[in-house]
Amino acid sequence: MSTISVATAGESHGPAQVSIIEGVPAGLSLTAQAVDDQLARRQRGYGRGGRMKIEADHATFLAGVRHGVTLGTPICIHVENMDHANWRQIMSPEEHLETQLGRTHPVTIPRPGHADLVGLAKYGHTDIRNVLERASARETVGRVAVGAVCRRILEELKVTIRGRVVRIGEVETMAPRDYTRPESIDWDEVETSTVACEDHVVAGEMRAHIDAARDRGESLGGVFEVWCLGLCPGIGGYARATDRLDGRLLGALGSIPAVKGAEVGPAFQNAGFFGSQVHDAFYVEETVSGKFAARKTNRAGGLEGGMTTGMPLILRAAMKPIPTLTSPLPSVDLETLTPASAHVERSDVCAVPAAQVVGEAVVATVLAAAYLEKFGGDSMVELLSAVDRYENTLASRGLWRRS
Repeated sequence: MSTISVATAGESHGPAQVSIIEGVPAGLSLTAQAVDDQLARRQRGYGRGGRMKIEADHATFLAGVRHGVTLGTPICIHVENMDHANWRQIMSPEEHLETQLGRTHPVTIPRPGHADLVGLAKYGHTDIRNVLERASARETVGRVAVGAVCRRILEELKVTIRGRVVRIGEVETMAPRDYTRPESIDWDEVETSTVACEDHVVAGEMRAHIDAARDRGESLGGVFEVWCLGLCPGIGGYARATDRLDGRLLGALGSIPAVKGAEVGPAFQNAGFFGSQVHDAFYVEETVSGKFAARKTNRAGGLEGGMTTGMPLILRAAMKPIPTLTSPLPSVDLETLTPASAHVERSDVCAVPAAQVVGEAVVATVLAAAYLEKFGGDSMVELLSAVDRYENTLASRGLWRRS
C-alpha cells in the first residue's frame, strides 16, 4: 500500500531542522521556493518573539529532487538554524572543557505548562535544556517543510488548503459559520492580515489584546480553522480505527505544540443540538450534467464515517497560551527543591497565526497520505489517472458533482 511516512530531527538551537519524507510519487514538480513560501508564512504574525528576527528559514533539498522534479525516492529537506551560531558551545555534540569542569549552567527550574518537568521524568535528564530544545515549537519547521511537499501533491489533485484565525484570547470574529461557502471568506485578506483574520475591526482588536498581554508579561492562545476544498468523497475509511480520517486529522492537529483541543466542523456546538438539527439531509440536485445526491448544509464539517463527504472539510483547533511568560509563574528548583520563579526562554506573546500554518501543513500531510493509500501510484501520472477515473465514476453514479 502506498503512503507517506515522515521523520524530522533537530533541536531549537542546534545546527538545523531536517525532514525526511518517503512515499512521494515521482514526477511532482517541486522547488525550494514552494517550501520557503510556507516557511515564511510560519514565521510571520503579530505577537511573535525575537527569534523570528534572527531566522530566515530556507529549504535545501539534500536528496529526492532533481531539476525541480521528485524522483520517487526519499526526500531530505534541510533548514539551517541561523541562531545556532550563538549556541555552538552550549549545543555542541562533543564534550567541551566547560562540560568537563561541570560548568554547563544546567536549567533546573521548570516552566508550568511546558514539557520541562515531565521530560526530565521520562528520560532521566537533570538539565531541562535536554528537553526544551526538542519540545520547542521550532521543531514545527520540519513539519511545515513536509506539509509544503504534500500540499504540492494535493494541488495537482485540485485540492486546496486554507486557514484562518477566528479567535485570539477573548477576541473572536463573529462571522457566521457557513461551511458550504468557502468563497464567503476573503482569503486574500486573511493572507495579508498580521493575525490571519479577514475582519479589519476584529483584527485590530486582536492586535490590541496582544499588546496588552505583552505589557503584562502574559501570553495568549486562540482558535484557528483549516479549510480543505476539492476533496472527493470516500477518502479515509471505516473498516479499521486507523483508517478513520477523523482520528488521524484530530491527532495531527493535537500533536502541534500548545494545541489542546480540536474539532471537525462545529462539533462541540453540534453536541448541544437534536439530531435533526445536526445531520446534513440529502436532496436531488439537477444540473446540465445530470442528477446528483447533494446537501444544502455541512454541519458534519466534511467527514462522515471516517471519510470525506465531498463537501469542504473544516477543522478547528484550540491553542493554549504559550507557557513561557516574561512575568514567570511560581516553580521549584529541581536541583535544590526550593521555591523559585519559572525559567524564562525567549518566546512569543502569541503564535496562533503561526500555529494555523502548522495546522495546514499537518492536515496536508494526512490528506496526501490518505490519497496515496487509496489510489497508489509510483508516479504522479499514475496517481492522477487513478483519481480521475474514480471521480468520473462517482459523477456518473450521481454520488458527487465535480466542481
